[in-house]
Amino acid sequence: MLKLLWLIPAFPLIGFLGLVLLGRRITGRPVAVLGVGSVGVSACFACGCAIEFVCAPPPGHAYSQKLWTWMDLTGFSACASLYLDALSLIMVLVVTVVGFLIHLYSAEFMAEDKGYSRFFAYMNLFVAAMLILVLADNMALLYVGWEGVGLCSYLLIGFWYREPANARAAIKAFLMTRVGDTALLIGIFFLFASFGTVQIQELLQRAAQEWAFGSTLAILAAALLLGGALGKSAQLPLQTWLPDAMAGPTPVSALIHAATMVTAGVYLIARTHAFFALAPVVQTAVAVIGALTLLLAGCSALVQSDIKRVLAYSTMSQIGYMFLALGVGAWSAAMFHFFTHAFFKSLLFLAAGAVIMSTHHEQDMFKLGGLRAQLPLTFWTFLAGSASLAAIPLITDGFYSKDQILWYAWSSQNGGPWLWAAGVAGTLITGVYSFRMVFLTFFGPSGVEVSRVPGNLVRIPLVVLAVLSLVAGFMELPHSLGNVRLFSDFLHTVLPSVELNAAGADKELVFQIFCSSMSMAGICLAYIAFVARPEYAEWLSGTRLGSALHGFWYSGWKFDQLYEALFLRPFIWMAHRVRKDIIDPLFDDLAQTAEVFHYLLSATQTGRVRHYALGIALGAVITLGIVVFS
Repeated sequence: MLKLLWLIPAFPLIGFLGLVLLGRRITGRPVAVLGVGSVGVSACFACGCAIEFVCAPPPGHAYSQKLWTWMDLTGFSACASLYLDALSLIMVLVVTVVGFLIHLYSAEFMAEDKGYSRFFAYMNLFVAAMLILVLADNMALLYVGWEGVGLCSYLLIGFWYREPANARAAIKAFLMTRVGDTALLIGIFFLFASFGTVQIQELLQRAAQEWAFGSTLAILAAALLLGGALGKSAQLPLQTWLPDAMAGPTPVSALIHAATMVTAGVYLIARTHAFFALAPVVQTAVAVIGALTLLLAGCSALVQSDIKRVLAYSTMSQIGYMFLALGVGAWSAAMFHFFTHAFFKSLLFLAAGAVIMSTHHEQDMFKLGGLRAQLPLTFWTFLAGSASLAAIPLITDGFYSKDQILWYAWSSQNGGPWLWAAGVAGTLITGVYSFRMVFLTFFGPSGVEVSRVPGNLVRIPLVVLAVLSLVAGFMELPHSLGNVRLFSDFLHTVLPSVELNAAGADKELVFQIFCSSMSMAGICLAYIAFVARPEYAEWLSGTRLGSALHGFWYSGWKFDQLYEALFLRPFIWMAHRVRKDIIDPLFDDLAQTAEVFHYLLSATQTGRVRHYALGIALGAVITLGIVVFS
């Protein structure tokens, strides 16, 4: 089965090409069969490869497949080759399985949209690009997938491009992520200049052998890679594009902005972990950025009224936890949280989409309410996702993955009390905003009438993801609860183990109880403020401090206004100042010259064959004359 590895990205690409070539000649069910089926077949092959990889591991616990030589220049060679190890296998399974469920959901959710075929074409292309990104064995091919998912993100965020706000959101996402992409591209050039290769495994080995710990070269390489990760994963200071990206259809938010693309930065850092291990300053910066992002985004999620924007800020916050884990050297813990987050966050987006679809596209939680009885399946699945997001202890995925990160933030050699405290504070905040969504949307008086009940194509993905959000976490249990290490043991062939401090290792259970208490306290606060005593929340938001904080957090801590003042307005001012410089008239003259030649040459097109023949004869005579007399 491993020999068929290339079919995993090939099938979504075939689906994209089929939808593009067939265009408007197919509509309705054939579009869904091609769009959903291609990703479903890819998921089947991914599962088959996973079974063979686990049951009969290849030599060195890695499998490489060369497809063709892509570039072969003097001093540079790059092949289109795929590389499957434990890390890329986890990513492939998430992309294909979760991607298939979201595609299945989309078959019903987008059924009445005029761009039905175009939507699935974009989604298939995205899945193909993401699979290329995670399976690439060299940085050049990884960058192709990296830019591919960026392009698809732009197309899907602006899918309903006739609305100016949607087009602006797509452009904003494209430009903000380009900043990080530029840093990554420079980093790839720098690594090639340093080692003469772009093969990822060779780069990691040679860096460990040739660069000293804490060297300037290692710091520069890690910083450039971090810049690329920050843009894609919407972390400080390149985070402002993600909340506006909710302008796209809800399945887009579930696939691109919850389960796959925004975690590409986490994958990049984990894949190139050797560079960060050699650059402790940059690795510490990863942890600090993650801690700050999880707090800032969590506070913004507390005050949003749009259910999708709450989930967008929540995604930024949860990826902040992954960056925190990466920064303290808990590489497997970061990937474990990525794994569980893909299930419960995509579930929350899809359940929110079911609510929106059933209530005349209403997204304001304060206008919803009372949907628990009218949409029981949606309620229970949304509750399962929210419980996992809030890390309710013992029964949810989020508890096990987040608990592991918090413990390592305290006990690892790169961790510390401040990083741990930020993570714990984020746990309290997450408990509040996650169940604020539940109580405002499904409890209280009814706000809107339910116009339709989701069908089976929506229900099946919700149920499957809800189950995964409750059981997948049992793959990794802490020492105090059985010490099951299936996930981290599977990744140990790729990612190094976290280095723990000797002191305090026996206090893990105490820390678990405290962190779980903070999570439950957040849920209780949400119940008091939005169910039992809603007047408390109204009073707090009515105070001067509460009103100021609400506006500040609601606007995303005013980062958009800051960037507008620092970059946008100066750029526009400069553009106006140089509008009449010498450059523009020069290009205007070139354009006018081209127009003149166009009119002169078009005058020769008379349609009379005898004139054309005469022109050919004269041209031949002149050419012969030049040859003879020169």
